[in-house]
Amino acid sequence: MTDLIPAPAQARVPVRGGATFPVRRIYCVGRNFADHAREMGAAVSASKADRGQPVFFLKPADAVVTDGADIPYPPGTQDPHHEVELVVAIGRDAPAGVLPLSEAYSLVIAYGVGLDLTRRDLQGAAKAKGLPWDTGKGFDHSAPISELVPATDVDALETRSLSLQVNGQVRQHGSLQDLIWDVPDILHELSKLFALKAGDLVFMGTPAGVGPLQAGDNFVATLEGVAELRGRIVTAA
Repeated sequence: MTDLIPAPAQARVPVRGGATFPVRRIYCVGRNFADHAREMGAAVSASKADRGQPVFFLKPADAVVTDGADIPYPPGTQDPHHEVELVVAIGRDAPAGVLPLSEAYSLVIAYGVGLDLTRRDLQGAAKAKGLPWDTGKGFDHSAPISELVPATDVDALETRSLSLQVNGQVRQHGSLQDLIWDVPDILHELSKLFALKAGDLVFMGTPAGVGPLQAGDNFVATLEGVAELRGRIVTAA
């Protein structure tokens, strides 16, 4: 049996050392830094025991934009925002059932830094009506990402920081120690809802300081001592 149409190109992310990472799915975590949750108007418990459940959403696999590429100003919005995030790459399929916390890191093959680009006005309008906000998050070019760095080359991940500069000015800065749900927590919780598989990316949530981007803006996102992502917002053709 032949395909009715040519098979779409597989989205891939470069890996330090020369390989590429084919992307199957992109999972994202909302409100995973207390300071960002508060700036978005959400109540946040000071106790991990009372933190509730993480918020998940997805982006299309082909939303990835690799390091250095221009990013078209997104259509349908007057208020696109940046959100700098740790990105976790899954290198093998999770076992059936709920993933034990103790096995979570065995799935991780690489790390990077990315931006969860957000059409904030569309997201806000949908939230105000109690509607899904997919159009605010899951659009073309909404997941810029650095090259991935093998996990074996990254130590003391939890002590590292995330930062974002726009036009040379620091917009966001936060420590991964301040994640409400860390990497094992998130993979454990995701496994209750989805079958995690090789090729999945997880955007882990953003610290405070999210804000607007304009055509002509240049940005540099950094996962301290690990990865850097550079890009530019351009007027859509």
